[in-house]
Amino acid sequence: MGIREIERDETTVMSRSGKDRGKGGRPSWHRRSAPSKSGRVSGNSAATDALLLYGIHTVRAALENPHRHIHWVQCTRNAAQRLESAFEARRRLISGEGKTTRFDGPDIVETAALDALVAADAVHQGVVAHCDPLPGTDRADLFDLADARLLLLLDQITDPHNVGAIMRSAVAFAADAVITTHRNSAAETSALAKSASGALDMIATSSVRNMGKSIETLNEIGFVSIGLDSEGPQSLEATLAETNNAPIALVLGAEGRGLREKTRESCVALARLDMPGRIRSLNVSNAAALALYLASSRRQKPPSVTD
Repeated sequence: MGIREIERDETTVMSRSGKDRGKGGRPSWHRRSAPSKSGRVSGNSAATDALLLYGIHTVRAALENPHRHIHWVQCTRNAAQRLESAFEARRRLISGEGKTTRFDGPDIVETAALDALVAADAVHQGVVAHCDPLPGTDRADLFDLADARLLLLLDQITDPHNVGAIMRSAVAFAADAVITTHRNSAAETSALAKSASGALDMIATSSVRNMGKSIETLNEIGFVSIGLDSEGPQSLEATLAETNNAPIALVLGAEGRGLREKTRESCVALARLDMPGRIRSLNVSNAAALALYLASSRRQKPPSVTD
């Protein structure tokens, strides 16, 4: 799964989480334009929004996602051995779905060739994949989430490292989807994908044009929307205890500014994270992880039995 902002008239667009070659069937990476700092590829030989994914976990998840279009994979011999099962899974996916796209496996290259493809500070772990961003689906209605139990909504959080880390936590704590704003949110980039450590291809995501209205829609279909606010009237634990096992939509705002006014007004409740130490606030990705832990723990508890 992954973030993908699509120009459509609907309120929201869901994203799925699931060879470009030169002469002689060899990859033409050495003729491509260098990737930008975001990891996107420019130049006539690349797709308009193509990007480079790197890192063992990130590329493994992309290979195992049937909705991810992969143009080519380059890796060292050692990385190829580590990813052998993922390459085989990719071949089975393509063969099983009868797709015309072929996957002949990775191209074995030296580390220096991979270094030239990514930013100087990128830790590629010996593998780089040239992919398309994840496509939007036809599920453009939030009512499609009616069976979900735990959602995470991000109100204009723009830092890709934070969003990637949040997505990783969302997968770890079994959230059903991550919803972001159509504007002023982190786009799908190499940095976000690396920070997500594979989660980008594992969870449903959606971008919405109006966060406030989207929260109201979720309220209408039975979710309890809880906005995290340092000035909230009670703790998140106390708020979750009052939800009677209803599905939860956790809403987080950008660092510094927090939730926007309309977003705050749309939430059923505002709650704070009470910290026992001298520092009373957390980075937004850490706050998301703690909130998800509390919400998932509450969800897993059996209902109380009264005599």
